[in-house]
Amino acid sequence: MKSLIENRFSLLVLVLVALLALYGVAYATQPPAVTAPAPGFERVPVASVTAVCPAPGDTSVGVVAPPGSREPGSATLVTGDKTLATVDAPGRLWHDEVPASSPPLVVAADGSMAAGLEVAQTRREKSGKQRGTGRDALCRAGGEHLADRPGPAAADVTLYLTNADLAPAIAEIMVYTGEGPVFDDTGGVFTLKPGQSRTIKVLDLAPSALVLAIQVRTSSGRVTAAARALMNDGRGVDWLPVSAAPATRVVVPGIPGGGGKRELLVASAEEVDTLVEVKALTPEGAYALEGRELVEVPAGSVAAVDLSSGIGGQPSALVLTSETPIVAGLVATGTGSKTDVAFTAGAVPIDLGSVVADNRAGGKMESRLLLTAPDAPGAVSVQVVSREGEPG
Repeated sequence: MKSLIENRFSLLVLVLVALLALYGVAYATQPPAVTAPAPGFERVPVASVTAVCPAPGDTSVGVVAPPGSREPGSATLVTGDKTLATVDAPGRLWHDEVPASSPPLVVAADGSMAAGLEVAQTRREKSGKQRGTGRDALCRAGGEHLADRPGPAAADVTLYLTNADLAPAIAEIMVYTGEGPVFDDTGGVFTLKPGQSRTIKVLDLAPSALVLAIQVRTSSGRVTAAARALMNDGRGVDWLPVSAAPATRVVVPGIPGGGGKRELLVASAEEVDTLVEVKALTPEGAYALEGRELVEVPAGSVAAVDLSSGIGGQPSALVLTSETPIVAGLVATGTGSKTDVAFTAGAVPIDLGSVVADNRAGGKMESRLLLTAPDAPGAVSVQVVSREGEPG
């Protein structure tokens, strides 16, 4: 009996030794572990876009997507409970007048119509408080919007917020003036129900500001934000473009030539002062602005600089560099007995292409295209998309 137990124990030991030997050989001969590479960024098609014209009544509206794509897609134009049109071909321009007193125009696009969708509204008044030509480009639903602008001391500025989605949205508004941030009793928090639009007078947020910057963020949902400025004493009207995201290098393109005032507005939301270097780009080349090469922007505020004599009435652009992120815009005022005003702001590069939805040729209004190459020579292909027929 004892011998049987000892034999079984010996057999068990032999089995364990054999198993350990096998595992040792397998471990020694296994291939080295391969670490899977981290997923990188890649370009993907734009699936859908929602754009809003906040006050389209009695204006001319243009809707277009860049030509070239043969993929399916459509853009539906709705104001209130009325569908104005459906555009289903990139490179085909929809252009028409929207009746007076119409609610916000919502353009919902998908597929090939979503990639590069452009919506623009233009209105021209010959007299009255709103005399002038005002143009507003695409207002996309998003999470953050930034813009520099004249303050209530210089203009009657109205902010338009629209929630085009089916869920509620909460928008937070921060105001920066030449004297620093401004906080009102509401805390700058506004709730918008699904499909709701609100107009907010900037006068109620910062009554005495001469210049200011407004930052609109959404803590829940998406909103579109647009602002229209009526200059005091009937000196013109226009919509303000949304600035590119804050950056340490900002290019402000599209500054028109001719006489009149050119005022640069630079804003910083940072908690430290920043020094901004300003360089002008003109058809003759790039140069520093004498006496205005550097602009000091106090923490959380806006600085204004008169560049009327610096750029000499030429079509131009500005390149701004700083150590901390900034946003920038420019106010251009015309000359004559009936002046008008226009705004431009920091922009992103064209990259893969761009499209402009409302251009004019001949008649009482015409358009000019200004292109800027801030770093190196570039080549640009320009294609004309007519109101009717195939793109030229």
